[in-house]
Amino acid sequence: MISAVSHLIRLSRAGYVFAREGVFGLVDTRPLPMPARTGIALARLIERRSSRNGESRLAAALRRLGPTYVKLGQFLATRPDVVGTVIARDLESLQDKMPAFPQAEAEAVVAEALERPLTSAYASFGPSVAAASIAQVHRAEVDVDGVRKPVAVKILRPGVERRFRVDLDAFYFAARNAEALSPEAQRLRFVEVVNTLDRSVRLEMDFRLEAAALSEMAENTKDDPDFRVPGIDWDRTAREVLTMEWVGGTKLNDRAGLEAKGFDLPALGRIVIQSFLRHALRDGFFHADMHPGNLFVDDDGRLVAVDFGIMGRLGPKERRFLAEILFGFITRDYMRVAQVHFDAGYVPRHHSVEAFAQAIRAIGEPIHNRTAEDISMAKLLTLLFEVTGIFDMRTRPELILLQKTMVVVEGVARTFDPKLDMWKTADPVVREWISRNLGPIGKLEDAVAGAGKLGTFAAQVPSLLLRAGTVLDQIDDITRNGLVLAPETVEAIGKAEARRNRATAWALWVIAALLGAILWMLV
Repeated sequence: MISAVSHLIRLSRAGYVFAREGVFGLVDTRPLPMPARTGIALARLIERRSSRNGESRLAAALRRLGPTYVKLGQFLATRPDVVGTVIARDLESLQDKMPAFPQAEAEAVVAEALERPLTSAYASFGPSVAAASIAQVHRAEVDVDGVRKPVAVKILRPGVERRFRVDLDAFYFAARNAEALSPEAQRLRFVEVVNTLDRSVRLEMDFRLEAAALSEMAENTKDDPDFRVPGIDWDRTAREVLTMEWVGGTKLNDRAGLEAKGFDLPALGRIVIQSFLRHALRDGFFHADMHPGNLFVDDDGRLVAVDFGIMGRLGPKERRFLAEILFGFITRDYMRVAQVHFDAGYVPRHHSVEAFAQAIRAIGEPIHNRTAEDISMAKLLTLLFEVTGIFDMRTRPELILLQKTMVVVEGVARTFDPKLDMWKTADPVVREWISRNLGPIGKLEDAVAGAGKLGTFAAQVPSLLLRAGTVLDQIDDITRNGLVLAPETVEAIGKAEARRNRATAWALWVIAALLGAILWMLV
């Protein structure tokens, strides 16, 4: 009961901020029930009069509410299926910038995490150069065989885990109650959305996992001539501290600096697109936050990525799905694109492949009547996912994340070359993957892998038969004697149900009281 009241207080504060910033003006109230429409109308009475356009109101409110809400906004930018395309696009610009915490606190965190004095870990340790909601970065130096080398030290913000935990508990409370009251919330799986955000934030707060992501991508790209990642200093990395090579190149958003150094900007745009597709298709592991601030160009002209807190993974089935879709659109083979959806099990079998191919043709044909610079691969994937919704294709988070990253990298590439032909740029990477994985060599490897799985299954047959016999004996006991719950279990179920009913009743009374108070103040 106490936790429910604290959650309601936190959520009421968030609701007040949303109301003041005009967020409720973005809500289409027509499909809502009368109580909800009335509540939104009352909330809009205290709306701040400003010149902000409608979409930026949400970003402004999230910034006011603090780092957890900023992270929520950044995460929802990857879920247009939940918040809509317009709002998702606006949230992509939400910047995660915070004031730096004191130098003394940063040094104390490093010393405690590395379990040694700061002076023995680093030859020098400078002030913060960038600060965000979860961490901030310092420039430091280390001695390597008598030579000083610059490094970047990423430090977890003190107390951030507790603040995120409290706010996420309130999000869970809101999501559970929304799903209990709204079928639409159940369809959008609000609890699963919060759960995904929770897992993402937990991963971001353990820098050893980010270091592992860096290490994995370094192995994947070691032979790539035009892409690399910073090296990791594992001796100076812990849960709260990440030490890596200092990247001294030019940021990709510094167009003037890139031009001054004589870089071929259209070529850089092609490198961004092809690197992303190569990582997604070849490796099944891609950087999912490739905005210009996270990309550098070193003096050798290679693309260098930083900030590996958000990563995307694609399994073999999803990689084949992506490659075949892109190749199908490139070759205008819409039946192939449709069949891939059915083969992957993404579209239920009761739908017609031919009807689905017809819907896909409606997306693909218009792009072949337009010039290359007018064709957006990211927009095509967005339209594709909208069409698949008509055919009951369930949202797949890994594909949504892929599509959102495609939007970002395509935007970066087109800033360097507005006439960039996305299809010609993607064609060699897609063809290389298809010839390697769907050609004779790929089929032979699939056959070998299948034979290995068959042998593993054959070795497990005796134990599977033994387990099946045990299960049959248990079923026989149940059918004879019935399914009996232990008295302790029955008692625990009764107590849990009683607690839930009491908490729900109290929560409803508190909500009613808060609404009454707001109405009284307005009157």
